[in-house]
Amino acid sequence: MWDIVGKRYLWFGISLLIIVPGLLALIAFGFPLAIDFTGGSLLDLQFQGQAPQPADMKEFYAGLGYADAQVQSTQNNGLQIRTQSMDDTKKEEIEVALRQKFGDFTELEFGTVSATIGGEVVTRAAQTVLIAALGIMLYLWFAFRQVPHAFRYGVAAIIAMLHDVLVTIGVAAIFGKVFNWQADALYLTALLTVIGFSVHDTIVVFDRVRENLIRMRGEPFDRVVNFSIIQTLNRSINTQLTVVFTLLALILFGGETIRHFVTIMLIGLLSGTYSSIFNASQILVVWENREWRTWFRRKPKSVQAAT
Repeated sequence: MWDIVGKRYLWFGISLLIIVPGLLALIAFGFPLAIDFTGGSLLDLQFQGQAPQPADMKEFYAGLGYADAQVQSTQNNGLQIRTQSMDDTKKEEIEVALRQKFGDFTELEFGTVSATIGGEVVTRAAQTVLIAALGIMLYLWFAFRQVPHAFRYGVAAIIAMLHDVLVTIGVAAIFGKVFNWQADALYLTALLTVIGFSVHDTIVVFDRVRENLIRMRGEPFDRVVNFSIIQTLNRSINTQLTVVFTLLALILFGGETIRHFVTIMLIGLLSGTYSSIFNASQILVVWENREWRTWFRRKPKSVQAAT
Protein backbone atom coordinates (compact mmCIF):
# COMPACT_ATOMS: atom_id res chain seq x y z
CA MET A 1 0.00 0.00 0.00
CA TRP A 2 1.37 3.40 -0.99
CA ASP A 3 2.37 5.32 2.13
CA ILE A 4 0.96 8.75 1.28
CA VAL A 5 0.55 9.87 4.88
CA GLY A 6 4.09 8.82 5.80
CA LYS A 7 5.46 11.35 3.27
CA ARG A 8 3.25 14.19 4.53
CA TYR A 9 6.10 16.64 5.09
CA LEU A 10 7.21 16.11 1.50
CA TRP A 11 3.72 17.10 0.32
CA PHE A 12 3.73 20.12 2.65
CA GLY A 13 7.12 21.12 1.23
CA ILE A 14 5.84 20.91 -2.36
CA SER A 15 2.93 23.14 -1.40
CA LEU A 16 5.32 25.72 0.02
CA LEU A 17 7.41 25.63 -3.16
CA ILE A 18 4.25 26.45 -5.12
CA ILE A 19 2.84 29.09 -2.77
CA VAL A 20 5.97 31.06 -1.82
CA PRO A 21 6.86 32.34 -5.33
CA GLY A 22 3.30 33.61 -5.74
CA LEU A 23 3.39 35.40 -2.39
CA LEU A 24 6.75 36.97 -3.26
CA ALA A 25 5.27 38.16 -6.57
CA LEU A 26 2.27 39.53 -4.69
CA ILE A 27 4.54 41.50 -2.34
CA ALA A 28 6.86 42.70 -5.10
CA PHE A 29 4.34 43.55 -7.84
CA GLY A 30 1.03 43.86 -6.02
CA PHE A 31 -2.27 42.29 -7.05
CA PRO A 32 -3.33 43.23 -10.59
CA LEU A 33 -6.88 44.48 -10.00
CA ALA A 34 -8.97 45.39 -13.04
CA ILE A 35 -11.33 48.35 -13.21
CA ASP A 36 -14.11 46.15 -11.81
CA PHE A 37 -12.41 46.68 -8.44
CA THR A 38 -10.33 49.84 -8.78
CA GLY A 39 -12.69 51.94 -10.88
CA GLY A 40 -11.98 53.37 -14.33
CA SER A 41 -12.94 52.95 -17.97
CA LEU A 42 -12.36 50.09 -20.39
CA LEU A 43 -12.37 50.64 -24.16
CA ASP A 44 -12.12 47.58 -26.41
CA LEU A 45 -11.29 48.38 -30.04
CA GLN A 46 -10.82 46.32 -33.20
CA PHE A 47 -8.89 48.07 -35.97
CA GLN A 48 -9.56 47.62 -39.68
CA GLY A 49 -5.88 47.25 -40.44
CA GLN A 50 -2.88 46.45 -38.27
CA ALA A 51 -3.49 47.55 -34.68
CA PRO A 52 -1.10 50.16 -33.23
CA GLN A 53 1.63 48.99 -30.90
CA PRO A 54 0.63 49.19 -27.20
CA ALA A 55 3.60 51.51 -26.53
CA ASP A 56 2.40 53.96 -29.23
CA MET A 57 -1.13 53.88 -27.82
CA LYS A 58 0.14 54.54 -24.29
CA GLU A 59 2.09 57.53 -25.60
CA PHE A 60 -1.02 58.79 -27.40
CA TYR A 61 -3.15 58.55 -24.24
CA ALA A 62 -0.42 60.19 -22.15
CA GLY A 63 -0.61 63.21 -24.46
CA LEU A 64 -4.35 63.44 -23.66
CA GLY A 65 -3.79 63.45 -19.90
CA TYR A 66 -4.12 59.70 -19.24
CA ALA A 67 -0.53 58.85 -18.33
CA ASP A 68 -1.63 55.76 -16.36
CA ALA A 69 -3.39 54.14 -19.35
CA GLN A 70 -2.89 50.37 -19.63
CA VAL A 71 -2.95 48.94 -23.15
CA GLN A 72 -3.14 45.25 -24.03
CA SER A 73 -3.20 43.61 -27.46
CA THR A 74 -6.02 41.17 -28.22
CA GLN A 75 -6.87 38.89 -31.12
CA ASN A 76 -7.89 40.11 -34.58
CA ASN A 77 -6.09 43.47 -34.51
CA GLY A 78 -7.65 44.49 -31.22
CA LEU A 79 -6.59 46.62 -28.27
CA GLN A 80 -7.98 46.91 -24.75
CA ILE A 81 -7.34 50.27 -23.12
CA ARG A 82 -7.90 50.86 -19.41
CA THR A 83 -7.82 54.41 -18.05
CA GLN A 84 -9.20 56.60 -15.32
CA SER A 85 -12.96 57.10 -15.49
CA MET A 86 -14.18 59.15 -18.45
CA ASP A 87 -17.65 60.19 -19.61
CA ASP A 88 -19.19 59.62 -23.03
CA THR A 89 -18.24 63.09 -24.25
CA LYS A 90 -14.56 62.58 -23.45
CA LYS A 91 -14.66 59.12 -25.00
CA GLU A 92 -16.06 60.50 -28.27
CA GLU A 93 -13.33 63.17 -28.38
CA ILE A 94 -10.66 60.48 -27.90
CA GLU A 95 -12.17 58.25 -30.59
CA VAL A 96 -12.12 61.11 -33.11
CA ALA A 97 -8.43 61.69 -32.33
CA LEU A 98 -7.74 57.94 -32.52
CA ARG A 99 -9.25 57.68 -36.01
CA GLN A 100 -7.24 60.65 -37.20
CA LYS A 101 -3.98 59.15 -35.94
CA PHE A 102 -4.39 55.37 -36.29
CA GLY A 103 -7.17 54.83 -38.82
CA ASP A 104 -10.67 53.39 -38.61
CA PHE A 105 -11.75 50.88 -35.97
CA THR A 106 -14.84 49.28 -34.42
CA GLU A 107 -15.76 49.83 -30.80
CA LEU A 108 -16.46 46.41 -29.27
CA GLU A 109 -17.01 47.46 -25.67
CA PHE A 110 -16.96 50.49 -23.43
CA GLY A 111 -17.63 50.48 -19.70
CA THR A 112 -16.98 52.68 -16.70
CA VAL A 113 -16.89 51.72 -13.03
CA SER A 114 -16.56 54.33 -10.29
CA ALA A 115 -13.88 53.92 -7.61
CA THR A 116 -16.60 53.77 -4.94
CA ILE A 117 -18.35 50.84 -6.61
CA GLY A 118 -14.99 49.13 -7.17
CA GLY A 119 -14.08 49.44 -3.48
CA GLU A 120 -17.49 48.06 -2.51
CA VAL A 121 -16.93 45.05 -4.80
CA VAL A 122 -13.58 44.32 -3.09
CA THR A 123 -15.19 44.53 0.36
CA ARG A 124 -18.08 42.28 -0.61
CA ALA A 125 -15.71 39.78 -2.22
CA ALA A 126 -13.68 39.50 1.00
CA GLN A 127 -16.88 39.15 3.04
CA THR A 128 -18.14 36.44 0.69
CA VAL A 129 -14.98 34.36 1.09
CA LEU A 130 -15.01 34.73 4.90
CA ILE A 131 -18.68 33.80 5.18
CA ALA A 132 -18.17 30.80 2.89
CA ALA A 133 -15.20 29.63 4.98
CA LEU A 134 -17.14 29.99 8.24
CA GLY A 135 -20.16 28.18 6.81
CA ILE A 136 -18.01 25.31 5.54
CA MET A 137 -16.25 24.93 8.88
CA LEU A 138 -19.51 24.90 10.87
CA TYR A 139 -21.14 22.46 8.45
CA LEU A 140 -18.25 20.00 8.66
CA TRP A 141 -18.18 20.30 12.44
CA PHE A 142 -21.86 19.32 12.49
CA ALA A 143 -21.60 16.62 9.79
CA PHE A 144 -18.69 14.85 11.55
CA ARG A 145 -20.04 15.28 15.07
CA GLN A 146 -20.13 11.50 15.63
CA VAL A 147 -16.34 11.10 15.30
CA PRO A 148 -13.78 12.27 17.88
CA HIS A 149 -12.53 15.84 17.48
CA ALA A 150 -15.10 16.74 14.83
CA PHE A 151 -13.98 20.38 14.89
CA ARG A 152 -10.61 19.39 13.40
CA TYR A 153 -12.20 18.30 10.13
CA GLY A 154 -13.65 21.74 9.51
CA VAL A 155 -10.39 23.48 10.37
CA ALA A 156 -8.35 21.12 8.17
CA ALA A 157 -10.73 21.70 5.24
CA ILE A 158 -10.39 25.48 5.63
CA ILE A 159 -6.57 25.27 5.76
CA ALA A 160 -6.59 23.18 2.56
CA MET A 161 -8.98 25.70 1.01
CA LEU A 162 -6.66 28.57 1.97
CA HIS A 163 -3.86 26.66 0.24
CA ASP A 164 -5.87 26.80 -3.00
CA VAL A 165 -6.78 30.46 -2.51
CA LEU A 166 -3.12 31.38 -1.99
CA VAL A 167 -2.09 29.41 -5.08
CA THR A 168 -4.77 31.14 -7.16
CA ILE A 169 -3.87 34.61 -5.87
CA GLY A 170 -0.15 33.99 -6.33
CA VAL A 171 -0.63 32.79 -9.91
CA ALA A 172 -2.71 35.91 -10.64
CA ALA A 173 0.11 38.12 -9.31
CA ILE A 174 2.71 36.31 -11.46
CA PHE A 175 0.52 36.35 -14.57
CA GLY A 176 -0.24 40.02 -13.98
CA LYS A 177 3.45 40.81 -14.21
CA VAL A 178 4.38 38.37 -16.99
CA PHE A 179 1.28 38.51 -19.23
CA ASN A 180 -0.33 41.79 -18.11
CA TRP A 181 -3.44 39.92 -16.92
CA GLN A 182 -5.78 41.64 -14.50
CA ALA A 183 -8.20 40.21 -11.95
CA ASP A 184 -11.74 41.20 -12.85
CA ALA A 185 -15.20 40.06 -11.75
CA LEU A 186 -14.74 36.76 -13.63
CA TYR A 187 -11.61 36.12 -11.56
CA LEU A 188 -13.71 36.37 -8.39
CA THR A 189 -16.18 33.89 -9.90
CA ALA A 190 -13.31 31.50 -10.66
CA LEU A 191 -11.93 31.87 -7.12
CA LEU A 192 -15.28 31.03 -5.50
CA THR A 193 -15.68 28.04 -7.84
CA VAL A 194 -12.21 26.81 -6.88
CA ILE A 195 -13.19 27.03 -3.20
CA GLY A 196 -16.26 24.89 -3.88
CA PHE A 197 -14.28 22.27 -5.82
CA SER A 198 -11.57 22.14 -3.16
CA VAL A 199 -13.93 21.56 -0.26
CA HIS A 200 -16.03 19.07 -2.25
CA ASP A 201 -13.05 16.79 -2.87
CA THR A 202 -11.82 17.17 0.72
CA ILE A 203 -15.21 16.14 2.10
CA VAL A 204 -15.13 12.96 -0.02
CA VAL A 205 -11.84 11.93 1.61
CA PHE A 206 -12.98 12.96 5.11
CA ASP A 207 -16.21 10.98 4.74
CA ARG A 208 -14.23 7.85 3.94
CA VAL A 209 -12.02 8.50 6.97
CA ARG A 210 -15.14 8.69 9.11
CA GLU A 211 -16.41 5.35 7.78
CA ASN A 212 -13.06 3.61 8.23
CA LEU A 213 -12.63 4.87 11.79
CA ILE A 214 -15.58 2.59 12.62
CA ARG A 215 -14.57 -0.33 10.37
CA MET A 216 -10.88 -0.27 11.38
CA ARG A 217 -11.39 0.40 15.08
CA GLY A 218 -8.14 -0.07 16.97
CA GLU A 219 -5.89 0.71 13.99
CA PRO A 220 -3.52 3.71 14.24
CA PHE A 221 -5.12 6.93 13.01
CA ASP A 222 -2.50 7.56 10.34
CA ARG A 223 -3.05 4.06 8.90
CA VAL A 224 -6.81 4.67 8.73
CA VAL A 225 -6.27 8.01 6.97
CA ASN A 226 -3.79 6.52 4.49
CA PHE A 227 -6.17 3.68 3.63
CA SER A 228 -9.03 6.16 3.16
CA ILE A 229 -6.99 8.35 0.78
CA ILE A 230 -6.05 5.35 -1.36
CA GLN A 231 -9.68 4.22 -1.50
CA THR A 232 -10.78 7.61 -2.86
CA LEU A 233 -7.71 8.30 -5.02
CA ASN A 234 -9.04 6.84 -8.28
CA ARG A 235 -12.40 8.53 -7.84
CA SER A 236 -10.85 11.92 -7.14
CA ILE A 237 -8.44 11.80 -10.06
CA ASN A 238 -10.97 10.46 -12.57
CA THR A 239 -13.61 13.00 -11.57
CA GLN A 240 -11.21 15.94 -11.81
CA LEU A 241 -9.72 14.77 -15.13
CA THR A 242 -13.10 15.12 -16.83
CA VAL A 243 -13.22 18.77 -15.73
CA VAL A 244 -9.55 19.32 -16.65
CA PHE A 245 -10.14 18.13 -20.23
CA THR A 246 -13.15 20.42 -20.57
CA LEU A 247 -11.22 23.43 -19.28
CA LEU A 248 -8.26 22.68 -21.56
CA ALA A 249 -10.63 22.63 -24.54
CA LEU A 250 -12.04 26.01 -23.49
CA ILE A 251 -8.53 27.46 -23.13
CA LEU A 252 -7.56 26.29 -26.61
CA PHE A 253 -10.79 27.01 -28.48
CA GLY A 254 -12.99 29.14 -26.21
CA GLY A 255 -11.77 32.56 -27.25
CA GLU A 256 -9.84 35.41 -25.67
CA THR A 257 -12.66 36.80 -23.52
CA ILE A 258 -12.88 33.77 -21.21
CA ARG A 259 -9.29 32.50 -21.44
CA HIS A 260 -8.11 34.22 -18.24
CA PHE A 261 -11.14 32.96 -16.32
CA VAL A 262 -10.74 29.36 -17.52
CA THR A 263 -6.98 29.33 -16.90
CA ILE A 264 -7.45 30.43 -13.28
CA MET A 265 -10.17 27.81 -12.90
CA LEU A 266 -7.85 25.10 -14.23
CA ILE A 267 -4.96 26.06 -11.94
CA GLY A 268 -7.26 26.29 -8.93
CA LEU A 269 -8.85 22.93 -9.74
CA LEU A 270 -5.45 21.22 -9.94
CA SER A 271 -4.44 22.85 -6.66
CA GLY A 272 -7.71 21.73 -5.05
CA THR A 273 -7.19 18.14 -6.16
CA TYR A 274 -3.65 18.18 -4.76
CA SER A 275 -4.61 19.75 -1.42
CA SER A 276 -7.56 17.40 -0.84
CA ILE A 277 -5.38 14.32 -1.35
CA PHE A 278 -1.98 15.37 -0.04
CA ASN A 279 -2.69 18.13 2.51
CA ALA A 280 -6.11 18.10 4.17
CA SER A 281 -6.05 14.60 5.68
CA GLN A 282 -2.36 14.91 6.57
CA ILE A 283 -3.23 17.95 8.67
CA LEU A 284 -5.57 15.70 10.68
CA VAL A 285 -2.70 13.24 11.28
CA VAL A 286 -0.34 16.00 12.40
CA TRP A 287 -3.02 17.30 14.75
CA GLU A 288 -3.87 13.85 16.11
CA ASN A 289 -0.19 13.10 16.85
CA ARG A 290 0.50 16.65 18.05
CA GLU A 291 3.65 16.57 15.97
CA TRP A 292 4.37 20.28 16.44
CA ARG A 293 5.75 19.40 19.88
CA THR A 294 8.77 17.73 18.26
CA TRP A 295 9.29 20.00 15.23
CA PHE A 296 12.06 22.02 16.84
CA ARG A 297 13.54 19.42 19.17
CA ARG A 298 16.94 17.94 18.51
CA LYS A 299 17.04 14.22 17.88
CA PRO A 300 18.40 12.06 20.73
CA LYS A 301 22.03 11.05 20.23
CA SER A 302 21.04 7.41 19.82
CA VAL A 303 18.74 8.33 16.94
CA GLN A 304 21.40 10.53 15.33
CA ALA A 305 23.95 7.73 15.55
CA ALA A 306 21.50 5.28 14.00
CA THR A 307 20.82 7.60 11.07
